[in-house]
Amino acid sequence: MGAATVQDVWVERWHAALTALELDVDAAEELLRVAHLPDVAEVARVAAWRPPSDLGPLPAPLLVRAQALLDRQLDVARRTAEAAAVSRRHLAATQALRPAVAEVPVYLDAQG
Repeated sequence: MGAATVQDVWVERWHAALTALELDVDAAEELLRVAHLPDVAEVARVAAWRPPSDLGPLPAPLLVRAQALLDRQLDVARRTAEAAAVSRRHLAATQALRPAVAEVPVYLDAQG
């Protein structure tokens, strides 16, 4: 078996990048499924992600996989926005149900 060609290395690097993105989308889908908020460390890790800059254009054989991944990412983004909106509505509803705080006197008449 001969050495890997430049084409093989290029495609393999794209495979690895897409796999990493798929794992992130899998994790986001799971968080949505169980309605669980990630911890601060997880948010920081995801926020620190930077796309690889040296991959070059997407190899044609990976186009279908990349498009499917993009579709999943867009779906997760839509569902995340919907979940945030529902959460805001629930928070507003629970705040509306709280009893009004009785006014507390600012001054106390200790003499009268």
